[in-house]
Amino acid sequence: MFKKVLIANRGEIALRVIRACHEMGVRTVAVYSEADTRAPHVREADQAVLIGPPPSSESYLRGDRIIEAAKQTGAEAIHPGYGFLSEREWFARAVRDAGIVWIGPPAEAIAAMGSKTSARTLAVANGVPVVPGTTEPLENAKQAEKVAKKFGYPVLLKAAAGGGGKGMRVVAGPKELAGALEAARREAKSAFGDDAVYLEKFVAQPRHVEIQILADTHGNVLSLGERECSVQRRHQKMIEEAPSVAVTPALRNKMGETAVRAARAAGYVNAGTCEFLLDKNGEFYFLEMNTRLQVEHPVTELVTGIDLVQWQLRIAAGEKLPYRQEEISPRGWAIECRITSEDASNNFLPSTGRVEYLHLPSGPGVRWDGGIEQGSDIGLYYDPMLAKLIVWGADREQAVTRMRMALVDLIIQGVETSRDFHVRMMDDDEFRRGAIDIQWLERRLTSILEHRPTEEFVRVAAIAGALLAERDRAARAVSPSAARSGFPTADRNGVADSWKQVARLEGLRS
Repeated sequence: MFKKVLIANRGEIALRVIRACHEMGVRTVAVYSEADTRAPHVREADQAVLIGPPPSSESYLRGDRIIEAAKQTGAEAIHPGYGFLSEREWFARAVRDAGIVWIGPPAEAIAAMGSKTSARTLAVANGVPVVPGTTEPLENAKQAEKVAKKFGYPVLLKAAAGGGGKGMRVVAGPKELAGALEAARREAKSAFGDDAVYLEKFVAQPRHVEIQILADTHGNVLSLGERECSVQRRHQKMIEEAPSVAVTPALRNKMGETAVRAARAAGYVNAGTCEFLLDKNGEFYFLEMNTRLQVEHPVTELVTGIDLVQWQLRIAAGEKLPYRQEEISPRGWAIECRITSEDASNNFLPSTGRVEYLHLPSGPGVRWDGGIEQGSDIGLYYDPMLAKLIVWGADREQAVTRMRMALVDLIIQGVETSRDFHVRMMDDDEFRRGAIDIQWLERRLTSILEHRPTEEFVRVAAIAGALLAERDRAARAVSPSAARSGFPTADRNGVADSWKQVARLEGLRS
């Protein structure tokens, strides 16, 4: 095992990797920009190296500075986390050429799966079902019109080099195609430095289901089951869970075997994810492979008991996977909510400021993967995700109930967050039934955001007001002995416990 690992990332994923390393007795090196001088991941690492100004293009995307930091500190390996340089084939190759171990798939596998068009070509060649479409980037609008006519409208334009909804356009008819193609190309060029766009048939109301893969250097490739990632806004995942209500054991095995076949075809090693569309008839289509650790990896960890980050390190160090495929099956249910610094009531506008107060939830099955603390400054330089709140339950109903309780317990003051939005999601009848698909949130978002408080909420709010008034009266009527102890007399009779409830209710305000 390595003695020292550099984490080429920031925020909650940097902390996640640091803690995994420390649990294994591995020393860590953090890199940081000037904006992250006081960030938790800088403090938690054994060493930290400043790599540049706040813009990521001058810091976290500077592969040369990151490799130099690894050399200076004697780090034997680099873990890229997700985002930034995690899926850049040239960076993985540069790390390897520098004599440093890359904790991720080989550069060749990233190249094979990093482009969606090349991944589709590889999938087709190996019998992996894909959505009907092109395997090469579109040359011009005339070619796009010809292909769209062949498959029938609506069609979907997608950036070959990226994801997250960038460079993606749904086209309902031929009159829209030329303009949509031009817009998709511009956006793809801006986001990924590559304007290549391809076309595929638009599948109406599918689910987004992905399969987690682990592969070692000894030829073992395992499927760790599926994650349901259909709750999306503008192609950005917001809530993930494992397993999926739509996946039977037989379908899970079939999708897992398909993902393993795709990974083997790419010569894949380490952790990766094959993403699929799953239609209403149980047919699934390969979308792409994410050649890195996923944001939503904790839900798989909770239902399998396998620490994916530690196994990333172990595989990179040459260890062999000790599991057999038949041993892998989900136990219970896990749900993850992405807590972002966005104002859902104002079209998810990014929010900036300082975290003035932070109260973290607790209780059975509750996990907090956070990158913030009280006093953290939230700016606009980086992704708005502050943390991930994850819960485990014996079944989906218990997991949803626990998530709602944990969200109510979570209080973040100083910046607007997506917390209240997620509370409303847990209350939504369709979500609670698992009646979701990729377009579901876009259809339901307005009604969810305009959801009126229930009678129970109004009643509890009234009780909260009464408790606040009682607290104020108690503070004014303090006995001599209580004054010496620092506690109002009424606190000893239960107002302190009531105040905790009030604080929780204040955090749940509409």
